[in-house]
Amino acid sequence: MPAPSSAPSRLLFVLTALVLLAMLGWYWRESRPVELPSSPLADPRMQCVSYAPYYRDGYTPFKEDLRLTREEIATDLRALAAVTRCVRTYSVDQGLDQVPEVARELGLTVLLGAWIGRDDEKNRRELERALDVANANTDVVTMLIVGNEVLLRREQSPEAMGRWLEEAHARSRVPVTYADVWEFWLRHRAALEPHVDRATIHILPYWEDRPQPIEAAIDHLVRIRMLARTLLTKPVVIGETGWPSAGRQREGAIPSRVNQARYVREFLALAERRGWQYNFIEAVDQPWKRWLEGTVGGHWGMLDTSLAPKFPLTGPIAERESFWPVLAWAGMGAALLLLLAAPRAVSGREHAWHALAGAVLGLIAMWQWEHALLAYRDAVEWAVLGAIGIASILVAARLAVAPRLPSKTTASKSVALALRLVLFGAAVASVWLVVDGRYRDFPTALYLPLALFAWRRAWPVSAEERLWAWILFAFGLYRWLEEPGNGQALLWGLTAMTFARAIHAAHRTTAAARPIAPR
Repeated sequence: MPAPSSAPSRLLFVLTALVLLAMLGWYWRESRPVELPSSPLADPRMQCVSYAPYYRDGYTPFKEDLRLTREEIATDLRALAAVTRCVRTYSVDQGLDQVPEVARELGLTVLLGAWIGRDDEKNRRELERALDVANANTDVVTMLIVGNEVLLRREQSPEAMGRWLEEAHARSRVPVTYADVWEFWLRHRAALEPHVDRATIHILPYWEDRPQPIEAAIDHLVRIRMLARTLLTKPVVIGETGWPSAGRQREGAIPSRVNQARYVREFLALAERRGWQYNFIEAVDQPWKRWLEGTVGGHWGMLDTSLAPKFPLTGPIAERESFWPVLAWAGMGAALLLLLAAPRAVSGREHAWHALAGAVLGLIAMWQWEHALLAYRDAVEWAVLGAIGIASILVAARLAVAPRLPSKTTASKSVALALRLVLFGAAVASVWLVVDGRYRDFPTALYLPLALFAWRRAWPVSAEERLWAWILFAFGLYRWLEEPGNGQALLWGLTAMTFARAIHAAHRTTAAARPIAPR
Protein backbone atom coordinates (compact mmCIF):
# COMPACT_ATOMS: atom_id res chain seq x y z
CA MET A 1 0.00 0.00 0.00
CA PRO A 2 1.47 3.43 -0.89
CA ALA A 3 2.19 5.88 1.91
CA PRO A 4 -0.45 8.56 2.43
CA SER A 5 0.26 11.84 0.65
CA SER A 6 2.19 14.43 2.66
CA ALA A 7 0.88 17.32 0.54
CA PRO A 8 -1.11 19.92 2.46
CA SER A 9 -4.45 21.45 1.71
CA ARG A 10 -4.52 24.01 -1.07
CA LEU A 11 -5.18 26.78 1.48
CA LEU A 12 -2.15 25.90 3.62
CA PHE A 13 0.02 25.64 0.50
CA VAL A 14 -1.04 29.12 -0.65
CA LEU A 15 -0.65 30.66 2.82
CA THR A 16 2.84 29.18 3.22
CA ALA A 17 3.80 30.52 -0.21
CA LEU A 18 2.57 33.96 0.82
CA VAL A 19 4.66 33.78 4.01
CA LEU A 20 7.74 32.91 1.94
CA LEU A 21 7.12 35.79 -0.45
CA ALA A 22 6.55 38.19 2.44
CA MET A 23 9.80 37.16 4.15
CA LEU A 24 11.82 37.38 0.95
CA GLY A 25 10.28 40.76 0.20
CA TRP A 26 11.12 42.04 3.67
CA TYR A 27 14.74 40.91 3.52
CA TRP A 28 15.13 42.21 -0.03
CA ARG A 29 13.85 45.58 1.15
CA GLU A 30 16.36 45.55 4.04
CA SER A 31 19.19 44.96 1.59
CA ARG A 32 18.27 48.00 -0.55
CA PRO A 33 20.28 51.19 0.24
CA VAL A 34 18.21 54.04 1.67
CA GLU A 35 19.03 57.62 0.74
CA LEU A 36 19.55 59.74 3.86
CA PRO A 37 20.73 63.33 4.34
CA SER A 38 24.47 63.41 4.86
CA SER A 39 26.12 64.96 7.89
CA PRO A 40 26.81 68.67 7.34
CA LEU A 41 29.93 68.67 9.53
CA ALA A 42 33.08 70.03 7.93
CA ASP A 43 34.96 68.11 10.61
CA PRO A 44 33.43 64.61 10.37
CA ARG A 45 33.73 64.16 14.12
CA MET A 46 30.76 64.61 16.44
CA GLN A 47 30.83 67.10 19.30
CA CYS A 48 30.78 64.52 22.12
CA VAL A 49 29.80 60.89 22.87
CA SER A 50 29.26 58.94 26.09
CA TYR A 51 32.23 56.70 26.83
CA ALA A 52 31.99 53.50 28.84
CA PRO A 53 34.63 50.76 28.55
CA TYR A 54 32.26 47.92 29.46
CA TYR A 55 31.83 46.49 25.97
CA ARG A 56 34.57 43.99 26.82
CA ASP A 57 33.63 40.48 27.97
CA GLY A 58 33.10 40.37 31.73
CA TYR A 59 33.34 44.14 32.20
CA THR A 60 30.47 45.91 33.97
CA PRO A 61 30.24 48.95 36.26
CA PHE A 62 28.99 46.58 38.97
CA LYS A 63 32.29 44.68 39.16
CA GLU A 64 33.87 46.38 42.15
CA ASP A 65 37.35 44.92 41.66
CA LEU A 66 37.56 46.04 38.03
CA ARG A 67 40.43 48.43 37.34
CA LEU A 68 40.93 49.68 33.80
CA THR A 69 44.48 49.94 32.54
CA ARG A 70 45.79 53.03 30.81
CA GLU A 71 46.36 50.92 27.69
CA GLU A 72 42.69 49.85 27.57
CA ILE A 73 41.51 53.45 27.83
CA ALA A 74 44.03 54.56 25.21
CA THR A 75 42.83 51.85 22.80
CA ASP A 76 39.25 53.02 23.21
CA LEU A 77 39.95 56.73 22.91
CA ARG A 78 42.14 56.26 19.83
CA ALA A 79 39.17 54.60 18.11
CA LEU A 80 36.81 57.30 19.33
CA ALA A 81 39.08 60.14 18.23
CA ALA A 82 38.09 59.32 14.66
CA VAL A 83 34.39 59.99 15.34
CA THR A 84 34.28 62.57 18.17
CA ARG A 85 36.08 65.57 19.64
CA CYS A 86 34.98 64.86 23.23
CA VAL A 87 33.95 62.01 25.52
CA ARG A 88 31.52 62.06 28.42
CA THR A 89 32.24 59.79 31.39
CA TYR A 90 29.91 58.85 34.22
CA SER A 91 32.32 58.02 37.03
CA VAL A 92 35.92 58.34 38.15
CA ASP A 93 35.94 54.85 39.68
CA GLN A 94 37.44 51.66 38.16
CA GLY A 95 40.31 53.57 36.55
CA LEU A 96 38.15 56.09 34.69
CA ASP A 97 39.99 58.89 36.49
CA GLN A 98 42.76 58.30 33.91
CA VAL A 99 40.55 59.41 31.00
CA PRO A 100 41.52 63.13 31.02
CA GLU A 101 45.25 62.40 30.82
CA VAL A 102 44.80 60.01 27.90
CA ALA A 103 42.33 62.38 26.22
CA ARG A 104 44.88 65.20 26.36
CA GLU A 105 47.39 63.12 24.40
CA LEU A 106 44.78 62.49 21.68
CA GLY A 107 43.45 66.04 21.48
CA LEU A 108 40.09 65.21 23.06
CA THR A 109 38.16 67.06 25.74
CA VAL A 110 36.14 65.46 28.54
CA LEU A 111 32.77 65.94 30.22
CA LEU A 112 33.79 64.37 33.52
CA GLY A 113 31.15 62.48 35.47
CA ALA A 114 30.86 61.85 39.21
CA TRP A 115 28.47 58.99 40.00
CA ILE A 116 25.96 59.71 42.75
CA GLY A 117 23.87 56.87 44.12
CA ARG A 118 22.24 55.77 47.39
CA ASP A 119 25.42 55.20 49.39
CA ASP A 120 26.61 58.58 50.67
CA GLU A 121 30.01 57.21 51.71
CA LYS A 122 30.66 56.11 48.14
CA ASN A 123 29.24 59.41 46.91
CA ARG A 124 31.71 61.30 49.08
CA ARG A 125 34.68 59.34 47.74
CA GLU A 126 33.45 59.77 44.18
CA LEU A 127 32.92 63.50 44.46
CA GLU A 128 36.29 64.11 46.13
CA ARG A 129 38.12 62.20 43.41
CA ALA A 130 36.12 63.86 40.63
CA LEU A 131 36.91 67.33 41.99
CA ASP A 132 40.61 66.47 42.23
CA VAL A 133 40.68 65.18 38.63
CA ALA A 134 38.66 68.08 37.21
CA ASN A 135 40.67 70.76 39.00
CA ALA A 136 43.95 69.17 37.95
CA ASN A 137 42.92 68.97 34.27
CA THR A 138 41.08 72.21 33.53
CA ASP A 139 42.62 72.33 30.05
CA VAL A 140 40.84 69.07 29.16
CA VAL A 141 37.79 68.80 31.44
CA THR A 142 35.25 71.30 30.12
CA MET A 143 32.45 70.41 32.54
CA LEU A 144 31.91 68.39 35.73
CA ILE A 145 28.66 66.39 35.68
CA VAL A 146 27.72 65.56 39.27
CA GLY A 147 25.09 62.83 39.18
CA ASN A 148 23.38 61.08 36.29
CA GLU A 149 19.63 60.36 36.39
CA VAL A 150 19.77 60.16 40.19
CA LEU A 151 16.26 61.56 40.55
CA LEU A 152 14.93 59.22 37.88
CA ARG A 153 16.31 56.27 39.88
CA ARG A 154 15.00 57.87 43.12
CA GLU A 155 18.37 57.38 44.84
CA GLN A 156 18.51 60.93 46.25
CA SER A 157 15.84 63.51 46.98
CA PRO A 158 15.93 66.74 44.94
CA GLU A 159 17.05 68.64 48.05
CA ALA A 160 19.86 66.18 48.78
CA MET A 161 20.98 66.30 45.16
CA GLY A 162 20.97 70.09 45.39
CA ARG A 163 23.34 69.94 48.36
CA TRP A 164 25.83 67.74 46.46
CA LEU A 165 25.70 70.18 43.57
CA GLU A 166 26.10 73.19 45.83
CA GLU A 167 29.29 71.76 47.30
CA ALA A 168 30.69 70.77 43.92
CA HIS A 169 29.91 74.19 42.48
CA ALA A 170 31.73 75.93 45.32
CA ARG A 171 34.87 73.80 44.94
CA SER A 172 35.13 73.19 41.20
CA ARG A 173 37.35 75.17 38.84
CA VAL A 174 35.26 74.05 35.83
CA PRO A 175 31.52 74.53 35.15
CA VAL A 176 29.26 72.17 37.10
CA THR A 177 26.04 70.55 35.91
CA TYR A 178 23.59 67.78 36.76
CA ALA A 179 22.22 65.36 34.13
CA ASP A 180 18.78 63.77 34.08
CA VAL A 181 15.84 62.95 31.86
CA TRP A 182 14.23 66.20 30.79
CA GLU A 183 10.97 65.63 32.74
CA PHE A 184 12.85 65.22 36.02
CA TRP A 185 15.09 68.21 35.39
CA LEU A 186 12.14 70.49 34.70
CA ARG A 187 10.03 69.08 37.53
CA HIS A 188 12.78 69.68 40.11
CA ARG A 189 14.44 72.73 38.58
CA ALA A 190 13.89 74.85 41.70
CA ALA A 191 16.13 72.54 43.75
CA LEU A 192 18.75 72.04 41.04
CA GLU A 193 19.21 75.16 38.94
CA PRO A 194 20.66 77.49 41.61
CA HIS A 195 23.65 75.16 42.03
CA VAL A 196 24.68 74.53 38.42
CA ASP A 197 26.24 76.52 35.59
CA ARG A 198 24.30 74.62 32.92
CA ALA A 199 21.27 72.34 32.79
CA THR A 200 22.06 68.99 31.17
CA ILE A 201 18.93 67.22 29.94
CA HIS A 202 18.48 63.81 28.31
CA ILE A 203 16.08 63.57 25.35
CA LEU A 204 15.64 60.03 24.03
CA PRO A 205 12.57 59.83 21.77
CA TYR A 206 12.64 56.01 21.79
CA TRP A 207 12.37 55.85 25.60
CA GLU A 208 9.65 58.46 26.04
CA ASP A 209 6.48 57.42 27.88
CA ARG A 210 4.88 58.02 24.49
CA PRO A 211 7.59 56.62 22.19
CA GLN A 212 8.20 58.68 19.09
CA PRO A 213 8.54 57.13 15.63
CA ILE A 214 11.70 58.01 13.78
CA GLU A 215 9.74 60.33 11.48
CA ALA A 216 8.71 62.50 14.46
CA ALA A 217 11.77 62.05 16.68
CA ILE A 218 13.69 65.21 15.79
CA ASP A 219 10.59 67.41 15.93
CA HIS A 220 9.87 65.98 19.39
CA LEU A 221 13.41 66.79 20.54
CA VAL A 222 13.08 70.36 19.26
CA ARG A 223 9.85 70.87 21.20
CA ILE A 224 11.38 69.54 24.42
CA ARG A 225 14.49 71.69 24.08
CA MET A 226 12.34 74.77 23.44
CA LEU A 227 10.31 73.97 26.57
CA ALA A 228 13.52 73.64 28.60
CA ARG A 229 14.84 76.96 27.31
CA THR A 230 11.55 78.58 28.29
CA LEU A 231 11.48 77.21 31.85
CA LEU A 232 15.20 77.35 32.69
CA THR A 233 17.47 80.34 33.08
CA LYS A 234 20.78 78.46 32.70
CA PRO A 235 22.17 77.33 29.31
CA VAL A 236 20.76 73.97 28.19
CA VAL A 237 23.02 71.08 27.21
CA ILE A 238 21.61 67.95 25.56
CA GLY A 239 23.52 65.44 27.66
CA GLU A 240 22.16 62.30 26.02
CA THR A 241 20.35 61.72 22.76
CA GLY A 242 20.47 58.96 20.20
CA TRP A 243 18.63 56.01 18.68
CA PRO A 244 19.12 52.23 19.07
CA SER A 245 20.17 50.02 16.16
CA ALA A 246 18.54 46.80 17.41
CA GLY A 247 15.90 45.61 19.86
CA ARG A 248 12.15 45.56 20.32
CA GLN A 249 9.80 48.10 18.84
CA ARG A 250 7.98 50.45 21.25
CA GLU A 251 4.74 51.61 19.66
CA GLY A 252 5.97 53.38 16.49
CA ALA A 253 9.63 53.61 17.55
CA ILE A 254 11.60 50.97 15.63
CA PRO A 255 15.27 50.27 16.44
CA SER A 256 17.33 49.68 13.31
CA ARG A 257 20.67 50.53 11.77
CA VAL A 258 19.05 52.78 9.16
CA ASN A 259 16.93 54.58 11.75
CA GLN A 260 19.96 55.13 13.98
CA ALA A 261 21.90 56.63 11.08
CA ARG A 262 18.92 58.78 10.12
CA TYR A 263 18.49 60.13 13.64
CA VAL A 264 22.17 60.95 14.06
CA ARG A 265 22.45 62.66 10.69
CA GLU A 266 19.26 64.70 11.10
CA PHE A 267 20.25 65.72 14.61
CA LEU A 268 23.76 66.75 13.53
CA ALA A 269 22.32 68.98 10.80
CA LEU A 270 19.99 70.67 13.28
CA ALA A 271 22.53 71.02 16.10
CA GLU A 272 25.15 72.45 13.74
CA ARG A 273 22.69 74.98 12.36
CA ARG A 274 21.47 76.10 15.80
CA GLY A 275 24.77 75.94 17.67
CA TRP A 276 23.64 73.46 20.33
CA GLN A 277 25.93 71.75 22.80
CA TYR A 278 25.19 68.02 22.76
CA ASN A 279 26.40 64.54 23.58
CA PHE A 280 25.35 61.30 21.90
CA ILE A 281 24.70 58.11 23.78
CA GLU A 282 26.83 56.33 23.18
CA ALA A 283 30.34 55.67 21.94
CA VAL A 284 30.39 51.85 21.86
CA ASP A 285 27.64 49.23 22.13
CA GLN A 286 27.28 47.98 25.71
CA PRO A 287 26.29 44.27 25.88
CA TRP A 288 25.99 44.35 29.69
CA LYS A 289 23.08 46.79 29.44
CA ARG A 290 20.96 44.01 27.93
CA TRP A 291 20.57 42.69 31.48
CA LEU A 292 18.91 45.97 32.48
CA GLU A 293 17.04 47.03 29.34
CA GLY A 294 16.79 43.97 27.11
CA THR A 295 18.34 43.68 23.67
CA VAL A 296 17.81 47.35 22.88
CA GLY A 297 19.94 48.46 25.84
CA GLY A 298 23.07 47.03 24.28
CA HIS A 299 22.81 48.70 20.87
CA TRP A 300 23.05 52.48 21.13
CA GLY A 301 26.71 52.81 20.15
CA MET A 302 28.28 54.71 17.28
CA LEU A 303 30.80 51.84 17.21
CA ASP A 304 30.19 48.12 17.64
CA THR A 305 32.08 46.00 20.15
CA SER A 306 34.95 45.53 17.68
CA LEU A 307 35.29 49.37 17.68
CA ALA A 308 34.18 49.56 14.04
CA PRO A 309 31.70 52.28 12.97
CA LYS A 310 28.16 50.92 12.64
CA PHE A 311 27.17 53.33 9.87
CA PRO A 312 28.68 56.14 7.78
CA LEU A 313 27.67 59.77 8.19
CA THR A 314 27.39 60.28 4.43
CA GLY A 315 25.83 58.41 1.53
CA PRO A 316 23.06 55.78 1.35
CA ILE A 317 22.84 52.98 3.92
CA ALA A 318 21.15 49.54 4.00
CA GLU A 319 19.94 47.51 6.95
CA ARG A 320 21.78 44.40 5.75
CA GLU A 321 24.85 44.23 3.56
CA SER A 322 23.66 41.62 1.05
CA PHE A 323 20.60 39.64 -0.04
CA TRP A 324 22.64 36.57 -0.97
CA PRO A 325 22.81 35.09 2.55
CA VAL A 326 19.00 35.25 2.68
CA LEU A 327 18.76 33.19 -0.50
CA ALA A 328 21.38 30.79 0.86
CA TRP A 329 19.41 30.13 4.06
CA ALA A 330 16.20 29.62 2.08
CA GLY A 331 17.95 27.32 -0.37
CA MET A 332 19.57 25.24 2.37
CA GLY A 333 16.24 24.87 4.15
CA ALA A 334 14.52 23.75 0.96
CA ALA A 335 17.28 21.27 0.12
CA LEU A 336 17.36 19.76 3.61
CA LEU A 337 13.61 19.23 3.79
CA LEU A 338 13.54 17.75 0.28
CA LEU A 339 16.26 15.34 1.39
CA LEU A 340 14.41 14.47 4.59
CA ALA A 341 11.15 13.90 2.72
CA ALA A 342 12.61 12.01 -0.24
CA PRO A 343 11.56 8.52 0.94
CA ARG A 344 7.95 9.68 1.38
CA ALA A 345 7.34 12.07 -1.52
CA VAL A 346 5.86 10.48 -4.63
CA SER A 347 4.34 13.40 -6.53
CA GLY A 348 5.51 16.71 -7.92
CA ARG A 349 3.06 18.52 -5.66
CA GLU A 350 4.64 16.92 -2.61
CA HIS A 351 8.14 17.89 -3.74
CA ALA A 352 6.97 21.45 -4.30
CA TRP A 353 5.41 21.54 -0.83
CA HIS A 354 8.57 20.26 0.84
CA ALA A 355 10.74 22.80 -0.99
CA LEU A 356 8.34 25.59 -0.04
CA ALA A 357 8.11 24.57 3.63
CA GLY A 358 11.87 24.06 3.84
CA ALA A 359 12.60 27.50 2.40
CA VAL A 360 10.30 29.12 4.97
CA LEU A 361 11.91 27.17 7.82
CA GLY A 362 15.37 28.09 6.53
CA LEU A 363 14.52 31.79 6.66
CA ILE A 364 13.06 31.44 10.15
CA ALA A 365 16.25 29.65 11.25
CA MET A 366 18.25 32.62 9.93
CA TRP A 367 15.97 34.99 11.83
CA GLN A 368 16.48 33.00 15.03
CA TRP A 369 20.26 32.97 14.59
CA GLU A 370 20.55 36.69 13.87
CA HIS A 371 18.36 37.53 16.85
CA ALA A 372 20.35 35.22 19.13
CA LEU A 373 23.60 37.00 18.23
CA LEU A 374 22.03 40.31 19.23
CA ALA A 375 20.02 39.25 22.26
CA TYR A 376 21.27 36.14 24.08
CA ARG A 377 23.28 37.14 27.12
CA ASP A 378 24.74 33.97 28.62
CA ALA A 379 25.08 30.20 28.25
CA VAL A 380 21.71 29.56 29.89
CA GLU A 381 19.85 31.68 27.34
CA TRP A 382 21.77 30.11 24.48
CA ALA A 383 20.91 26.64 25.79
CA VAL A 384 17.24 27.17 26.69
CA LEU A 385 16.14 29.54 23.94
CA GLY A 386 18.34 27.81 21.41
CA ALA A 387 16.73 24.47 22.29
CA ILE A 388 13.25 25.96 21.91
CA GLY A 389 14.12 27.40 18.51
CA ILE A 390 15.68 24.17 17.23
CA ALA A 391 12.81 22.06 18.59
CA SER A 392 10.26 24.36 16.98
CA ILE A 393 11.92 24.08 13.57
CA LEU A 394 12.48 20.32 13.77
CA VAL A 395 8.91 19.57 14.86
CA ALA A 396 7.58 21.90 12.16
CA ALA A 397 9.73 20.10 9.58
CA ARG A 398 8.39 16.74 10.80
CA LEU A 399 4.82 17.99 10.51
CA ALA A 400 5.47 19.35 7.03
CA VAL A 401 6.67 15.92 5.91
CA ALA A 402 4.31 13.66 7.88
CA PRO A 403 1.48 14.96 10.08
CA ARG A 404 0.81 11.56 11.65
CA LEU A 405 3.02 9.80 14.20
CA PRO A 406 3.65 6.06 14.30
CA SER A 407 2.23 4.90 17.62
CA LYS A 408 4.43 3.81 20.51
CA THR A 409 7.83 4.61 19.02
CA THR A 410 10.56 6.56 20.74
CA ALA A 411 10.74 9.01 17.82
CA SER A 412 7.01 9.73 17.87
CA LYS A 413 7.04 10.25 21.64
CA SER A 414 9.95 12.65 21.28
CA VAL A 415 8.16 14.70 18.61
CA ALA A 416 4.98 14.88 20.70
CA LEU A 417 6.94 15.86 23.82
CA ALA A 418 8.91 18.52 21.95
CA LEU A 419 5.71 20.11 20.65
CA ARG A 420 4.24 20.12 24.16
CA LEU A 421 7.33 21.82 25.58
CA VAL A 422 7.43 24.45 22.83
CA LEU A 423 3.73 25.17 23.37
CA PHE A 424 4.33 25.53 27.11
CA GLY A 425 7.26 27.87 26.44
CA ALA A 426 5.09 29.99 24.15
CA ALA A 427 2.37 30.24 26.80
CA VAL A 428 4.90 31.31 29.45
CA ALA A 429 6.46 33.86 27.09
CA SER A 430 3.05 35.34 26.28
CA VAL A 431 2.31 35.83 29.98
CA TRP A 432 5.69 37.50 30.65
CA LEU A 433 5.17 39.89 27.75
CA VAL A 434 1.99 41.13 29.43
CA VAL A 435 3.05 41.27 33.08
CA ASP A 436 6.69 42.38 32.55
CA GLY A 437 7.11 43.27 28.90
CA ARG A 438 8.87 46.64 28.85
CA TYR A 439 12.34 45.24 28.12
CA ARG A 440 11.42 41.86 26.57
CA ASP A 441 11.77 41.11 22.88
CA PHE A 442 8.85 39.56 21.04
CA PRO A 443 9.89 35.89 20.60
CA THR A 444 8.08 35.53 17.27
CA ALA A 445 10.89 33.68 15.49
CA LEU A 446 10.95 30.93 18.12
CA TYR A 447 7.29 30.00 17.72
CA LEU A 448 6.43 30.97 14.15
CA PRO A 449 7.40 27.53 12.73
CA LEU A 450 4.67 25.81 14.73
CA ALA A 451 2.19 28.62 14.15
CA LEU A 452 2.56 27.73 10.46
CA PHE A 453 2.77 23.95 10.59
CA ALA A 454 0.98 22.78 13.78
CA TRP A 455 -2.20 22.87 11.68
CA ARG A 456 -1.05 19.54 10.19
CA ARG A 457 -0.91 17.79 13.55
CA ALA A 458 -2.91 14.55 13.41
CA TRP A 459 -2.55 13.09 16.90
CA PRO A 460 -4.62 13.72 20.04
CA VAL A 461 -4.28 16.92 22.06
CA SER A 462 -4.11 16.70 25.86
CA ALA A 463 -6.13 18.83 28.27
CA GLU A 464 -2.93 20.59 29.38
CA GLU A 465 -2.08 21.52 25.81
CA ARG A 466 -5.55 22.96 25.29
CA LEU A 467 -5.14 25.05 28.46
CA TRP A 468 -1.73 26.33 27.36
CA ALA A 469 -3.17 27.17 23.94
CA TRP A 470 -5.96 29.23 25.54
CA ILE A 471 -3.39 31.11 27.64
CA LEU A 472 -1.24 31.72 24.56
CA PHE A 473 -4.21 33.00 22.56
CA ALA A 474 -5.57 35.30 25.28
CA PHE A 475 -2.25 36.85 26.32
CA GLY A 476 -1.02 37.15 22.73
CA LEU A 477 -4.17 39.05 21.79
CA TYR A 478 -3.98 41.25 24.90
CA ARG A 479 -0.32 42.13 24.24
CA TRP A 480 -1.10 43.23 20.72
CA LEU A 481 -4.09 45.31 21.85
CA GLU A 482 -1.79 47.16 24.28
CA GLU A 483 0.15 48.53 21.27
CA PRO A 484 -2.10 48.20 18.22
CA GLY A 485 0.23 50.35 16.13
CA ASN A 486 3.30 48.22 16.92
CA GLY A 487 4.16 45.98 13.97
CA GLN A 488 6.26 43.62 16.09
CA ALA A 489 3.44 43.28 18.63
CA LEU A 490 0.99 42.58 15.81
CA LEU A 491 3.23 39.88 14.33
CA TRP A 492 3.66 38.32 17.77
CA GLY A 493 -0.09 38.44 18.41
CA LEU A 494 -0.82 36.76 15.08
CA THR A 495 1.84 34.12 15.74
CA ALA A 496 0.55 33.38 19.24
CA MET A 497 -3.10 33.25 18.23
CA THR A 498 -2.39 31.16 15.11
CA PHE A 499 -0.32 28.65 17.09
CA ALA A 500 -3.06 28.40 19.70
CA ARG A 501 -5.80 28.00 17.09
CA ALA A 502 -3.79 25.27 15.37
CA ILE A 503 -3.70 23.28 18.61
CA HIS A 504 -7.46 23.65 19.12
CA ALA A 505 -8.10 22.73 15.48
CA ALA A 506 -6.00 19.59 15.91
CA HIS A 507 -8.03 18.71 19.00
CA ARG A 508 -11.33 19.03 17.13
CA THR A 509 -10.06 17.02 14.18
CA THR A 510 -8.60 14.17 16.20
CA ALA A 511 -11.55 14.07 18.61
CA ALA A 512 -14.02 13.83 15.71
CA ALA A 513 -11.99 11.03 14.11
CA ARG A 514 -11.87 8.98 17.30
CA PRO A 515 -14.20 5.93 17.11
CA ILE A 516 -17.17 5.96 19.49
CA ALA A 517 -17.39 2.81 21.60
CA PRO A 518 -20.79 1.03 21.45
CA ARG A 519 -22.96 1.35 24.53
